[in-house]
Amino acid sequence: MKWNRLGSLLICMALLLIGLYGCGTNTESSGSETQEFVFAMSGLYPPFNYQENGELVGFDVEIGYALAEKMGMTPKPVTNPWQTILAALKADKFDAIIGSMAITDERKKEVDFSIPYYESGAQIFVNKENQQIASADDLKGKRIGVVVSSTFEKIAKEYTDQVETYDSDVTALQELLVEGRLDAVITDELVGKYAITQNDLAIKPVGEPLFLDQMAIPVKKGNTELLEKLNKALEEIKADGTYEKISQKYFGENITK
Repeated sequence: MKWNRLGSLLICMALLLIGLYGCGTNTESSGSETQEFVFAMSGLYPPFNYQENGELVGFDVEIGYALAEKMGMTPKPVTNPWQTILAALKADKFDAIIGSMAITDERKKEVDFSIPYYESGAQIFVNKENQQIASADDLKGKRIGVVVSSTFEKIAKEYTDQVETYDSDVTALQELLVEGRLDAVITDELVGKYAITQNDLAIKPVGEPLFLDQMAIPVKKGNTELLEKLNKALEEIKADGTYEKISQKYFGENITK
């Protein structure tokens, strides 16, 4: 009889402890959790996104962090090969792409884009000693280097059938310094200028940009909730000066203007 009473008492105390501590801990834990915002990029596109000491850094990365903060989410940047990045987004490998992706009609069929977060031009670059290419007309029949699956690849093929594709713009630009390798590279104007100033590459821009691209953030088609949050957050970081601060850090100017 005494054992029954003691056993009952112990059970009651255990249940009481579970009620006081078990449930309380779970509630506190779930209340403090924030949703992850996983955003992807190639990681091969300085100064927009690249690896430094084993960490992803760059303009796109910092924009992603700023947007996550505005949305009340935990940022998590990841890398993915550029040629498969849209397929990976559609397969729910991540939530969005913040990797300087240009809006095109073809891409709009596959994903939904945010409002643009900057605009930049497609620029021709050649070896500093090259005197044969002075305009876009001089590209005809020449060997041109571009990043695979980029908008630059498409326009290069309008000038020549000798188009060499690369995983990285930096690699393509460095190939201009190797005799007999490439005649020209078409890449983003800001990327090429950064390579000249930061990496001291002996290359130069030719003429005016071939066209202007509007860069935006793609999300999976139909993900209107995230798209609305991103657009609101983009407007907020532009309005409160966060965007300009990040832009000045990498380019010395506000590239949204």
